[in-house]
Amino acid sequence: MFGRSLLFTSLVAMLLFSGPALAQGPNQPQHSDPTWQASYWNNMNLVGDPILQRSEEQLDYDWGFGSPGPAVVADGFSARWTRYLDLAAGTYRFTATSDDGIRVLVDGSPIIAEWYDHGAKTVSVDKALSAGHHWVQVEYYEHEGVAVARVSWAPVTPITNWRGEYFNNISLSGSPALVRNDAEIAFDWGAGSPAPGVINPDLFSVRWTRTLNLTADSYRFTVTVDDGVRLWVNGHLLIDAWKDQDETTHTGTIYVAGGSVLIKMEYYEDYGEAVARMAWIPDRPSPAPPGAVIVDDKDAGFVKGGSRAGWHVANEGYNGRLYWTQNNDYARPNYNWARWYPKLTARRYEVFVYIPDRYTTTAKARYWVSHADGLTLRVVSQSANGDRWVSLGTHRFQGNSNDYVSLADVTYEPYVSRLIAFDAVKWVPR
Repeated sequence: MFGRSLLFTSLVAMLLFSGPALAQGPNQPQHSDPTWQASYWNNMNLVGDPILQRSEEQLDYDWGFGSPGPAVVADGFSARWTRYLDLAAGTYRFTATSDDGIRVLVDGSPIIAEWYDHGAKTVSVDKALSAGHHWVQVEYYEHEGVAVARVSWAPVTPITNWRGEYFNNISLSGSPALVRNDAEIAFDWGAGSPAPGVINPDLFSVRWTRTLNLTADSYRFTVTVDDGVRLWVNGHLLIDAWKDQDETTHTGTIYVAGGSVLIKMEYYEDYGEAVARMAWIPDRPSPAPPGAVIVDDKDAGFVKGGSRAGWHVANEGYNGRLYWTQNNDYARPNYNWARWYPKLTARRYEVFVYIPDRYTTTAKARYWVSHADGLTLRVVSQSANGDRWVSLGTHRFQGNSNDYVSLADVTYEPYVSRLIAFDAVKWVPR
């Protein structure tokens, strides 16, 4: 009798102290188990006993119109996956893609809650975690139609240079498939991928952002791409070439007041070669030739008139500023005009006008040069001469107030169909 009592007491003690191990079911894996413990129900509420339980290596499913297994219905089912993650301390991005509802909990706290009917969509959330074990639970339901369930996580790379967000589409839509720190935008991927196995070699797009600390100055930004590109400087769209193209270089000049300057570059690759490069340098005007005289739109020798509402200003072009208007088809009342008056000595000069890179879509800018022998008209295609000096010819000047160059927005092209820029004029002794 005493022996039987001792045996009974020993069994009870074994059950009491081995409770956690015996309670370890398919939804409570050991820390060392690298798999998901999955349970499936033939209802959308995870109610009752699961119809199927199993271990799964990854939570990455697109069942289409099918089901997770023969015992599970194709529509109206739910699932729960659980596992431990052993992680180093840091911030982690959890990404869930589902059709329909999904919930993700880390250490019992919900971080993703998309518990409603919807088509396939992706949601990402960053969470800071301490080093060690972290319990992850994912719940999912499928109503009807296509069934998709995916969950992944990755450490968030600290961004110290360019934040590069890479998308597996050409429209920068949805959540990025990859976010990383890029030391510079200087890529020639050829026919390859920015990140093999993660980003497509074709039909991808990238958004780079960074805040630069610049001194007050005019800066020339240069991008070389194959295919499309857009570049913003402090919210100003400086370069817009969002189109399929072979390797092409585009430039834009802008004045910044100094301090923190936000730069954003968007890029897409269609098919074939993939190139994306960007750089910037201070855009200081080249020293004028000896004896040359330059009158810029910032100088006292520049005067303008016409409709005040028709004038617009842009912080780019020669010396970091220009004026522009839309064209008139003929000399309507209040058409816009400008004149550049230099301080010259009586002699011969070659006259040049600076054509900015943008706001220059007219093919018929009509420059009048007033000189000692009268008035000379020179018609210049601004659209074909961006970012360069264009000669208006060599003339004899008197060295008085009758020396000037004038330009109006009357181009005789269809009304307000073109842009015409007013920037700088240069007289070089000859």
